[in-house]
Amino acid sequence: MNNISRFAAAVLAALLAFSCGQGTDRRPAGNSVVYEMNVRQYTPEGTFEAAAEQLPRLKELGIDILWLMPIHPIGTKERKGTLGSYYAISDYCDVNPEFGTMADFEKFLDKAHRFGFRVILDCVANHTSPDAKWINECPADWYVRDSLGNTVVNYDWTDIAELNYDNRDVWTAMQAAMRFWMEKGVDGFRCDMACEVPFEFWAETISMLRSEWPDMYMLAEGEDPRLHTVAGFDASYAWELHHLLNDIAQGRKNIPELLEYIEKDAAAVPSDALRLMFTSNHDENSWAGTEFERMGDAAGAMAVLTFTLPSGQPLIYTGQEMGWNKRFEFFEKDPIPAWEENSYTDFYKELVNLRHVHPALAAGRDGGSFEVISVQDSTLVFDRAVPGDTVRVKVQLKAPWEYEITCL
Repeated sequence: MNNISRFAAAVLAALLAFSCGQGTDRRPAGNSVVYEMNVRQYTPEGTFEAAAEQLPRLKELGIDILWLMPIHPIGTKERKGTLGSYYAISDYCDVNPEFGTMADFEKFLDKAHRFGFRVILDCVANHTSPDAKWINECPADWYVRDSLGNTVVNYDWTDIAELNYDNRDVWTAMQAAMRFWMEKGVDGFRCDMACEVPFEFWAETISMLRSEWPDMYMLAEGEDPRLHTVAGFDASYAWELHHLLNDIAQGRKNIPELLEYIEKDAAAVPSDALRLMFTSNHDENSWAGTEFERMGDAAGAMAVLTFTLPSGQPLIYTGQEMGWNKRFEFFEKDPIPAWEENSYTDFYKELVNLRHVHPALAAGRDGGSFEVISVQDSTLVFDRAVPGDTVRVKVQLKAPWEYEITCL
C-alpha cells in the first residue's frame, strides 16, 4: 500500500463539511456515479468470481453503475505483453478465459443486479484483434485494408485491425453482438472510440436496442456534441475538462479557464447530456500517471469538482477509493493485493452520498443551476441549486488546495 499523502490528511478535516445528508437510494442516471472496474487488476485472482465477492464493498461505497473494461477473449497475433490489451478482441460473444467462464460472468451479473447495480460492458466497435473470428470467417471487405490487402491499424496499435463500416454487414454483426449481451441482462455499454465509428451506426443501433430496452444506458468515449444530438448517447466524456484540471493542478491555468470551459460546454451539448468527469481512468492511469502523479496535492480538490460541476457524471476508477498510487501494467497481471478502507474511502463515500442526496448536483436537465458567487484570487465559490435544495462549493485552486461543501 502506498504512503498516505497530504491529500488524505486533508480529507479527514474536509469530511466535516460534507455532513449535509444521508441516503443510498438508487437514483436516475443524472444522479448516479460510475465505477470503472479493471477485472484483471481488481483482485489478486483477477476473475469474475473474485470480483463478485467485492460487490458489497462497492455497494457500501454507493456506486450505481459498474462499467467493466472489456471482458472478451484477446487475440494472440501481434499481442502486446504477456496477456495483451483488453481492447484487442477476438470474439465479441465470449468471455476472456483469464476471467472465468460465461457461467461465472452470468453469476457476477446476477449478483450485481441483486445489489442494485447497473452493469455496462465496454463495446469496442472500431476494431478487432488481427486474428479475430471475423477475420477468418467473414469476407475480406469487413475490414479496412491497404493497397496490398493488409488490414490497417490506428495510431501505434499494432495489435488491432480496423473494421470497415462502409459495409452494412459489419453494422448488422456488431448490432447482433450488442444484442447478445443485452439479452444476457447487461444494462448498456461504454463505447470505445465512439467518434471513430459512424454516428449513423450509433443512432440506428441505439434506437433499435432502446425500442426493446428503454432504460439502456449508453456512454460514449468522445466529446463531439453529435454523440448526443445525432447518435443518441446518454453520456459522453469530458476530456477537455480532464486536461484542464491537470493544467490547473500544475499551475498552468486557473479559474478564468475553468469558467470559460463551463460556459462553452453548456452551449455545445444538449441540456440533458451527461458529461463523464474524472481525475483518472484506465488510459490516464497506465499511460499518463495516477492522479497523484499528475495532480499532486490538488487531487482532492479536482475530485470535488468532478462531483459538483454542472452536467457532470463522476467516475471512480479501480483503486481510487483507497488512494492506490500506482500505474497498472496494461498488458500484464498487476493486481491490487488487498482492499483497505481508509480516509480516501471515506472521502469518496461522502462525495457519492452528496450526489445521491442532493438533486441540485444532478447532471442533465434535472440538475441544479450553476451560479458563481465569488472569485477571489484562486478561490472559486459557486452554487448548484434547484427549488428546495442548494449546495455551495468553495474550492481554492492553488496550494493548499482547500475545499468546502455546504448545504444551504
